[in-house]
Amino acid sequence: MKKRIIFIADFYTDQIHGGGEKVNDILIESLERLGYPVEKYRTNMMGDYQHQFPPTEIKEISKKVIDENDVFIFAGFREHMSEDCQSALAGKDYIIMEHDHKYLKTRDPSMFKDYLAPKDMIVSHEFYGGAKAILCQSKIHAEVVNKNLDTGNVINLGCSMWSESEIAAILKASEKDKTKNAAVLRSNNIIKGTSEASEFCRRKDIEHDFIGGLDYPDFISAMAEYKKFVFFPQVLESFCRLVVEARMLGCELMTNEKNGCTSEEWFGKLKGKELISFVEEKKTEIIDTIVKIVEDMSSENIFLEKSTPADITVILNSYRRPYNLKMQIEAIRSQTNPPKQIWLWINHHEDNEGFDYSELGIDRIIHNDHNWKFYGRFAGALLSDTEYVAIFDDDTIPGRKWFKNCLDTMSEQEGIMGSAGVILNDKYYVKHDRCGWPSHNEETEEVDLVGHAWFFKRDWLQYLWREKPPTWDNGEDMQFSYTAQKYGGIKTFCPPHPSSDLEMHGSTKGNELGVDAKATSNNNETTHQQFFSERDLCVQSALRSGWKTVRGIKL
Repeated sequence: MKKRIIFIADFYTDQIHGGGEKVNDILIESLERLGYPVEKYRTNMMGDYQHQFPPTEIKEISKKVIDENDVFIFAGFREHMSEDCQSALAGKDYIIMEHDHKYLKTRDPSMFKDYLAPKDMIVSHEFYGGAKAILCQSKIHAEVVNKNLDTGNVINLGCSMWSESEIAAILKASEKDKTKNAAVLRSNNIIKGTSEASEFCRRKDIEHDFIGGLDYPDFISAMAEYKKFVFFPQVLESFCRLVVEARMLGCELMTNEKNGCTSEEWFGKLKGKELISFVEEKKTEIIDTIVKIVEDMSSENIFLEKSTPADITVILNSYRRPYNLKMQIEAIRSQTNPPKQIWLWINHHEDNEGFDYSELGIDRIIHNDHNWKFYGRFAGALLSDTEYVAIFDDDTIPGRKWFKNCLDTMSEQEGIMGSAGVILNDKYYVKHDRCGWPSHNEETEEVDLVGHAWFFKRDWLQYLWREKPPTWDNGEDMQFSYTAQKYGGIKTFCPPHPSSDLEMHGSTKGNELGVDAKATSNNNETTHQQFFSERDLCVQSALRSGWKTVRGIKL
């Protein structure tokens, strides 16, 4: 006999047609199709109790549960759970389908620095901590929930769900010609940012219309006629189905960074019918995940690992791309093995003058009036007092399991780890093979040098300074690997970068952030010829001094 589901929500679609209510109905319908009996309850029909879910109702519902394995799914609850209500749930199996951020008094984490709320703003912590799983809809949604609660039971479902009728409406509308310019959502809800989107269009001289107040098929049909969709939410949207629907319809998006769906890897790659097919497949995957949790309430292997600081100091670098720092820091703070401290080494350049570093929330800032180029950050790392050091180029955003990947690889084979490995084929640097994020190596590979992201033991830094490099303008990556091998017997490796799990990668946006005119190998200050001539000098100098490369290159 299938486990019985006690489904508890504020509203269902017969009262409100919101995104959360639609997802709830889809989940219930899917569970029922699979043979799970579902009993639905509404929190707003269960008495007032000072706007909290009343514990008396929990006890009454519990009396109906014959099988102790039956499961509660909380997909919405008014305000926050009272202590009495949380006590009544003790010992019960329950899942929280988190549609926003109800563990916060404000329900909006975007008003707090780095989305991290003060402890006195957290409510119902015991309730969230006691859940077998907290189900979130996007990567950033899950990371913010996990960051604030640190309960170790957060799961990112990675998408929302659409019903068969909704998908049919989208497919039909996607065939329409785009005859109008830009659409702005008409909404009286200030968090949907109607006035902000309209003002943006006015400033940019974008001709636009307002759409809204229509049944779903009519709304989708209306949106499909527009080339652009302009949407500026005023709070962090957990997912935002509307933005994905616009992309499924082939609209150009003009929006801000407060849409959870944009944090997903697939978002920037898929659109139109390809995206429609993806969300249909993803719906099946999401239901399978939830069923797995229902059937095996101890499936801890699919949870986001609980954050425990590792003995790591991170060194970031600011030169010409200070605007990437916030994204880097968020990725580093979200590591499953977060660091103890994050430091910033600032090399002087006019591109970073006036940038406000004080709002980044990092532990140490070393601000220079000189450009120390590549070696400066490695010098700064000598001041660290942790077992490990992690250094990142300014165009490198790691997946959340990058540090775990490095530590796991270290446990099998100690060495300098990096996200972009290089295996030389000749005394000329340009003739090399790459692994790591550029090639997605499935297994650990020994390489000659690594770049973009380094991970190593702090004590190994001593080897870098045993010899004066042939130039201070280039080649710190090969100098470090060469001297560590020569004086410490330390090899260099590229940990696994499987294509099936980008969270293990040391760099997830290398093809997006590292190819602009500010790249050292691609800018006006250093020509290609000069850059590679310097690299050749470093290779040949190390070879003459005894560097043993993977393929045994000789001068």
